[in-house]
Amino acid sequence: SNIISLLGGVALFLFGMSLMGDGLKKVAGSKLELVLYKLSGTPLKGVLLGAGVTAVIQSSSATSVMVVGFVNSGMMKLKQAIAIILGALVGTSITGWVICLSSLEGSGWISLFSTSTLSALVAAVGIILRMFTSKQSNHHLGNIMLGFSVLMFGMQSMSASVSPLRNSPEFIKLLTNFKNPFLGIIVGAVFTSILQSASAAVGILQALSMTGAISFAVAYPIILGIAIGAAVPVLLTALGARTDGKRTSWAYLVIEILGVAICGIAFYALDSVFNFAVKDTILNQAGVATVNTAFRVLTAIVLLPVIPQIEKLVSTMVKQSENEKLSDAEFDRLDERFLKHPALAIEQSRMTVNAMATISRDACLDAIALLSNYDEKRKKIIEDKEQLADKFEDKIGTYIVKLSRAELDKKQNESVSKILHALSDLERISDHALNIAELAEEKNSKKICFTPEAQHEFDVLQGAITEVLKLAITAFTDNNLEKAYMVEPLEEHIDILCDQLKLHHVERLQNGICSLNQGFVYNDILTNIERVADHCSNLAVAQIELERDAFDTHDYLVNLKELRDNHFNEYYEYYEKKCMI
Repeated sequence: SNIISLLGGVALFLFGMSLMGDGLKKVAGSKLELVLYKLSGTPLKGVLLGAGVTAVIQSSSATSVMVVGFVNSGMMKLKQAIAIILGALVGTSITGWVICLSSLEGSGWISLFSTSTLSALVAAVGIILRMFTSKQSNHHLGNIMLGFSVLMFGMQSMSASVSPLRNSPEFIKLLTNFKNPFLGIIVGAVFTSILQSASAAVGILQALSMTGAISFAVAYPIILGIAIGAAVPVLLTALGARTDGKRTSWAYLVIEILGVAICGIAFYALDSVFNFAVKDTILNQAGVATVNTAFRVLTAIVLLPVIPQIEKLVSTMVKQSENEKLSDAEFDRLDERFLKHPALAIEQSRMTVNAMATISRDACLDAIALLSNYDEKRKKIIEDKEQLADKFEDKIGTYIVKLSRAELDKKQNESVSKILHALSDLERISDHALNIAELAEEKNSKKICFTPEAQHEFDVLQGAITEVLKLAITAFTDNNLEKAYMVEPLEEHIDILCDQLKLHHVERLQNGICSLNQGFVYNDILTNIERVADHCSNLAVAQIELERDAFDTHDYLVNLKELRDNHFNEYYEYYEKKCMI
């Protein structure tokens, strides 16, 4: 019965803490994220902000995961993130002091502030706000109050379920074994990694302290272990993150291990000399909260001056991928000092956007090849290239906007226009590459096979889209007008091919040769290929129009297709024969 009550108390405690934290985040909206992003300029500011935000949302893991996202997207530097994590570890100790309210009991008017009365009152107000008001902000406030009450009732349930243990000799004997620091640290780490919440683990330790059997010697190593176990949910966020995101996740674990090592070695080394009497002190809930807070604050104070060293350590631990090394090398070209020399800045931008064009082209060609021979590792490479293309668009776009503020001559303005116009098309080509790769994954997982006729037609289309990609990107990177003029006739033929393939597929469906399951994937692949060809056309047409000292791509395409000049007809007939189904 007591075990079931304890489990129920833990469940209520975790749910209450989650409900309260979610409500607090929703009330604050995106302000907390904005504050973290904008006001973490110095290490001390970062620590204070991390502590403040974590005290509000009641979760160091949530703050750290948020920070991993910022670093992963390039919005925040690793050094800033480490400072915020240090603060988050201090802020998470606030939950222990909230839990101390559960020990408030008394008689007379003091009973108004007891846990039972306070939790009931807060719950009553919370349910009124949640059920009888229409404003969304009141609903969130009601959730905060209900979460607090559920947390408190959960804490009471845990305390009540373990209270008989105070008279259990077996329990007392078990706790004395935890006086071995290494055993206590291991238990705390394993327990917290299962719960995935340092606040919950400290709360359960506080509930056990109500038995009167938790001494400082027992609590201290467990609290140290709790710190290490709390890194598990943050490390899980490293899965799928970029290098800097992974480094931020590992920084959390490194900080916790360093804090445990410093505070653990310092205390036990001094204790061996001075034999501290505090070891035998019996801790209540406030005592556990005090030890936890003191450990967290001391860790932040000691590690604050060595943030650069922590940054170097995690950078050594987590190496950059080849793609990220490439992007860093390319982005190094976009030095803001070049903005004072527009000709140099434009040349650097041109070289960088050419690298982006190559990445987008390769991603798309790899994705198309994946349709015939699916491989999970190659799909991951395509995903990485798509993310890299997004990053290129952001970095180059920002740099070009700054460059456009300088005084540029006519030729320089044309170059800037060409780069800006190309960015969105190149990024969209990489997006369609990812779409095609995901369709290849679906085709493979559902074991979809095309009929021989459909496969033959698709092979012809594959050859055409491969050629138009190579033509458009080569024309763009080499500024080759002759190849640019060849793109639009081939793009038009690809549009006709896609229409023919869709029509033939409908005929096969009607004759029962193909299934609907095959049809959805087949049509989606054709649509993405058609879009890729459109973006190749945009690149080539923009290049031609800029060379003609005009920039009306719509008029150019209308005139081109209506007049059907000799060059267009010649190229169109060539590709019509070459790519015939």
